Amino acid sequence: MTSFHFTAGKIPLLVSIPHAGIQLTPEVEAGLSDAARGLPDTDWHIPLLYDFVRDLGASVLIGHYSRFVIDLNRPADNQPLYATATTGLYPETLFDGTPTFAAGKTPSAEARQGYLDTIWQPYHQQLQQELTRLKAQHGYALLFDAHSIASVIPRLFEGRLPDLNIGTNDGVSCSSAAIDAIKHVCNAQKDYSWIVNGRFKGGYITRAYGQPEQGVQAVQLELAQLNYMDETPPFAWQQDRAAQLQKVLKPLLQAFIEAGKTV
Repeated sequence: MTSFHFTAGKIPLLVSIPHAGIQLTPEVEAGLSDAARGLPDTDWHIPLLYDFVRDLGASVLIGHYSRFVIDLNRPADNQPLYATATTGLYPETLFDGTPTFAAGKTPSAEARQGYLDTIWQPYHQQLQQELTRLKAQHGYALLFDAHSIASVIPRLFEGRLPDLNIGTNDGVSCSSAAIDAIKHVCNAQKDYSWIVNGRFKGGYITRAYGQPEQGVQAVQLELAQLNYMDETPPFAWQQDRAAQLQKVLKPLLQAFIEAGKTV
C-alpha cells in the first residue's frame, strides 16, 4: 500500500490531510495497547468532510498511515512543537496520556527509521513538489492543513475546545490579508465558536511550509469533531451535522483562495 493518496488540482490550493489514515504496520498493530486499538486520536472522516474541495479544483494529499505509526505533522528530528502537553513523531501516549503501546511492545528504532524513510519522507516530498508546481504555474501557492480532534481532552486543553481552531504560527505562515478574510467568514456566521492561534497554532506542516515572503501561504484548521461526527466509538459520521459545518468550511476555503491572490 502506498503511503498517501494524491490528486493534482487546477487552482493554487493544496489541501493536506495528514492524520486521517488508519493503516498500521505489523509491528505497530501487534504492539498497540488495548486503549489504542480503536485508533482514538485519528482525524476521522476528514477526507469526506472536505471532499467538496475537489469541485473547487484544489489538489488533495491524504496520508494513509495512522499517526500511531508516524506522525506526518511532526518534524523529522522529533523536536516538540508546543511547550504544553503534546505527542511526538512516534506517539508514546494517546492524547489523554494513556500509553499507546503495551509494555515491551514499542516498535524498534530500526522499524521507526523505516517509517520515517518510507512514510514520512514520501508524504513531505509530494507536498513540497506540489507546492513547487503550484507556485511555478500560478506565481504563488496556498496550503490548507485539515485536522480534527475531540472537543474535550483535559490533558491538552481546559474545558471544551472552540469549534474552529485556526492556526497561522502566530501570523508567520500566511499574510494578514488571508487571515483577515478567514476571520470575516467566521464573524459572518453564528453557529460555531472560533479562535485564531489559540491552543493550536499550526503543526510542523504549517510552520515548515508557510512562507508568505516566498509565495507560499499556509493555514491549519483544527475542528472540534462533535460538529460532524460522534466522538465516541465507533466514531460515526453524522451527515446532518457535517452538512451544516460545510456551509462554513466552503466559504472559508474560498476566502483563503481569493485572499491568497494578494501576496
